[in-house]
Amino acid sequence: MKKTLYFLLGVALLVSVLPGGSVMAQDATPPEPDSGSVVCEPGVYLAAPDDCLPLGPSAYLTDLARQGITIPPRPLPAFRPDAALAQLPYRYFHLDPDHYVPVYSAPGETGSGGQQFMPGFVYVSYIDRVEQGGVYYMLQNGGWIPGKGERISMPELFPGLQFSSTPRNSFGWPFEQIPVRSAPGYNAPDTGKQVFSYQVVQIFATQNVDGADWNMIGPNEWVEDRKVAQVVIDATPPEGVTNGRWIEVDLEEQTLSVYENQRLVYATVIASGLEPFWTRPGLFQIQQKKETETMRNNDPADFYYLDNVPWTMYFDGARALHGAYWRTRFGYPQSHGCINLSLGDSHWLFNWAVEGDWVFIHDPSGLTPTDPALYQGGAY
Repeated sequence: MKKTLYFLLGVALLVSVLPGGSVMAQDATPPEPDSGSVVCEPGVYLAAPDDCLPLGPSAYLTDLARQGITIPPRPLPAFRPDAALAQLPYRYFHLDPDHYVPVYSAPGETGSGGQQFMPGFVYVSYIDRVEQGGVYYMLQNGGWIPGKGERISMPELFPGLQFSSTPRNSFGWPFEQIPVRSAPGYNAPDTGKQVFSYQVVQIFATQNVDGADWNMIGPNEWVEDRKVAQVVIDATPPEGVTNGRWIEVDLEEQTLSVYENQRLVYATVIASGLEPFWTRPGLFQIQQKKETETMRNNDPADFYYLDNVPWTMYFDGARALHGAYWRTRFGYPQSHGCINLSLGDSHWLFNWAVEGDWVFIHDPSGLTPTDPALYQGGAY
């Protein structure tokens, strides 16, 4: 009898202290609420966690991640094209732009010659050079010109980038050496860093300060937008593109992007038409591809002759995409209406493109005129 009584008393006491028990001791105190929370380990928390507070370093890292910046920085999914693409089988000679240059039947001749190149913008390709009473260059047609001009070397000044996937953020190339500031604006402190000509930079944000746009290229690192040729990625096909393949030319930024199946596959810097020889905005198709082309304009007021222009793709009458061995800089308008590319870039594009591919040319600034009457005559 006593054992049974002791057992019942024990069960009653156990029920009174168990959570959820129907009986509670009258003098039990409620649990004390949490007085604080644990700070999360440093990391990126795009969604607020339940078990910690993303403060301090985590807040900074998360803010950078929302802008597309990681620590360490995530590289672009890109690589340089084959350097052999920039090689040409030609040697070029730049004629004196201020004088008539005669063409002789043999080296050593003097006088006016049987033919002449007018003063102007003239580059010829040659196959031999001899010294016979002076320096003479043999042209591909067998004629000889005296050495009044300059030979040009063929360094590859600028190769673009080939992409394995579309980047998450835009990028670009400064076309001159520029300082890096710690914030947007001309009065922001200088970081002491510099970016160099054609050094690829990623662009995570753009702000307008002091009447100018500024690009953020890293944490607390800003450069002036007008000195950077920026690729603004848009993998949506322009209206009218029907095959998922197109070349986009941004006249404001002076960049060219190549898209295939709504994916960026190549990008580079160009030189487009300079006023009054603008490159016309619009949607075009590649009409003809030619590995080499001779471009000329016989107008004495604007005479030019360009021998063996490589990897030419006509898309708008005389306007074409092509390599420009005479260019030393890209990133701003310079041409007579064509889209000038470095040798490696033009060769890569020539290999990729087929006749009929789309070429979408636009000017987001709206400054390029569209009147068809302004787009007559030759181009280079």
